[in-house]
Amino acid sequence: MIILKSKKCDFTVFSIGAVGYCLLEVIWRGYTHWSMLFAGGTSFLGLSKISSVFKKAGIVKKALVGSALITAVEYIYGIIFNVILKRKVWDYSNLPLNIGGQVCALYTFFWFLLSLVFIPLADRLKKKLR
Repeated sequence: MIILKSKKCDFTVFSIGAVGYCLLEVIWRGYTHWSMLFAGGTSFLGLSKISSVFKKAGIVKKALVGSALITAVEYIYGIIFNVILKRKVWDYSNLPLNIGGQVCALYTFFWFLLSLVFIPLADRLKKKLR
């Protein structure tokens, strides 16, 4: 029963992240792509696990881990959807310090700022769902 409750909690956190990520994209750039549901869900679920894995770390260190996590998720999804499937969901190649147009330092910084807010939010959400 505990495992089932944990899976239900993870699914809820994933779902909230999926929708939230897409909403952020629509607010930021005016549109999104269905694949971002999975990127957002994966990212928010990852953020929800950071507090339990890095219990003694301060929020700044957790946010650094969070920004690295989201950047890695974006890179993987970028390779799959932009490079392999040629969907052209996004392209950061015109921004400085980008890697193959899939990720860049500017958005990693934005993920850091958002992680400062969303890690505690995800942590509280998981505690309420348990």
